[in-house]
Amino acid sequence: MAATQAKTPSLCYYARQLHNHIPASSLSLVGNNLKSNHHKKPLKFTCRSSGQDDYYIDAPVEVGDGFSFSGGKYSDGPSPSDEWFKQGKIVKAYAAFGSGEKAKDPIFGLAMGADSQASTDVFRWFCVESGSADNPSVILIHGFPSQAYSYRKVLPILSKDYHAIAFDWLGFGFSDKPQPKYGFDYTMNEFVASLESFINEVTVNKVTLVVQGYFAPVVVKYASSHQEKIDNLILLNPPLTEKHANLPSTLSIFSNFLLGEIFSQDPLRASDKALESSGPYKMKEDDAMVYRNPYLTSGASGFALNAISRAMKKELKKYVGEMKTILTDEDWKVPTTVCWGKRDRWLSYDGVEEFCKDSKHKLIEIPMAGHHVQEDRGEELGEVLKGIIRRSRFGL
Repeated sequence: MAATQAKTPSLCYYARQLHNHIPASSLSLVGNNLKSNHHKKPLKFTCRSSGQDDYYIDAPVEVGDGFSFSGGKYSDGPSPSDEWFKQGKIVKAYAAFGSGEKAKDPIFGLAMGADSQASTDVFRWFCVESGSADNPSVILIHGFPSQAYSYRKVLPILSKDYHAIAFDWLGFGFSDKPQPKYGFDYTMNEFVASLESFINEVTVNKVTLVVQGYFAPVVVKYASSHQEKIDNLILLNPPLTEKHANLPSTLSIFSNFLLGEIFSQDPLRASDKALESSGPYKMKEDDAMVYRNPYLTSGASGFALNAISRAMKKELKKYVGEMKTILTDEDWKVPTTVCWGKRDRWLSYDGVEEFCKDSKHKLIEIPMAGHHVQEDRGEELGEVLKGIIRRSRFGL
């Protein structure tokens, strides 16, 4: 991807925290020594970027976290992320059960910014709706890690006949990103319960659920207790086999102690690499900026990514097993389709055909797509989804 050269957010972030923890007397002493050796020039703590500008640790708040990208939140140009945000709205769903204390970062124990703080009562979710609310509802659920933005090419296609809704999970995009132990711990069970609250908030009618990747087991577990509410379940490259029940190294690295915290503050590693390493993706710069934005504007997204990665690493095997049991049970009555991008670099196609054949679920191959099908072949996927829902509705 021809991306704008990134400054070094992880270094800036942690350098600032270190600076905040150095006693004032020590700073004064260092400053005096430097003044005597450098003709009394004022001391400046800097975080050197790979570009021409320096970004100061003690810079005014309005410059952000001390780093920026061309077209990003703190540049003078228009932001693709802001344009996407204008298309959506905030929905409140799922009660917050935190202690009421201010969230602190897990490394230095400093109070986090507003983006990291849990709502005092109900969590805030960002979602984008398209199409008439009088039409059948289709809820588009992104994978790990991604955003509702990944369905931007699917929404206009579905909106002609359906009420399409794409949302950001808690911890992603523009939705709340509470720190673990302050209202939401990012466990799989919490995601199941919060999904139920969100769906109940946005629609009272039956829905079609479309879910991609590693959040598929969460959605299937929700669906197993709410089959009467679901018209169709469509799974995009879900983890179906035992080999699928392990996170790829690109994601599992965020679960590592300390190293994960550092890497998750780097928007290129947390967004660009996580998306492009899983398939044949070649994102445009404007699209990449939307994915980077949460990591550019706050450390909250990175720390949420750590928590989700650790929970996934610990619980994914169990949830994949439960999903297989649910989908092969004779009591499972929801029409289910698996769409598979065959250029997935994270999940092997081996065993997928056998699973669908044994469970009698329909399999649709999308040859040129990777793991994040909706990102790579959005228009094609939109037409596929329309076909699946139409055939189901009319019994074709």
